[in-house]
Amino acid sequence: MCLIDYKISTYEEAVQVVKEVGLLPLSPLIPHYPSLDSITSKEHWYSGSEFDPWLWRAQFPVDGVAAYGKFVKKKSVLISREFLPLVSAILGSQYSVAKRYNDGLVSREALELFTLISEEEGIDTRVLRAKAGMKDKEKKKAFDNALLELQGSMDIIVSGTKEKTNVSGEKNGWSSTSFETLAFWSKNNHVDQRKIEMDEAKHELKNHFEQLCGPESMKALVKIFKL
Repeated sequence: MCLIDYKISTYEEAVQVVKEVGLLPLSPLIPHYPSLDSITSKEHWYSGSEFDPWLWRAQFPVDGVAAYGKFVKKKSVLISREFLPLVSAILGSQYSVAKRYNDGLVSREALELFTLISEEEGIDTRVLRAKAGMKDKEKKKAFDNALLELQGSMDIIVSGTKEKTNVSGEKNGWSSTSFETLAFWSKNNHVDQRKIEMDEAKHELKNHFEQLCGPESMKALVKIFKL
């Protein structure tokens, strides 16, 4: 079990939790480990109020507090700015997307989306899909998979959300996600971008989580990060 039983109700408290744990999934992902869902009140989710954790998720990257994306097991997690170099050293790659594509390690769709995001940092998902020529219904799965691929390798992050508006500028429909490259977001938010050796990163993460977690949580974390 996690050694700290968090219960929070404000964004400021959530920021503090992210800083303390380093890695905070949105929904339960690791046994006996906190998630934004488990430490907040269900009644506030999707309420649209200042206490709505669903709105907070997009505020973390905007404020430079944490990177947000589907980095682990295709699930959304928040990674504190302090932890980001460590996690990136383990889950990311030292090689560029283009090189990995040439080596057959990255899909053509992922390369194309990464290129578009690099050219227009903070691009809206709807715009990205249109520019990639993937607006057709049958191409949605390939589009979604390519975004998952790039988040899983920590090449891109969710940088926020953008409201859908009509021609009059009024809100019309669900907000959509916007993306930036991890390198751009890190530079913009003055996040430490030093290169850390994988073994060193694993050692630091293991020490941190051992102070925070019980055996079941550690077992899952060891598997995720190959500690």
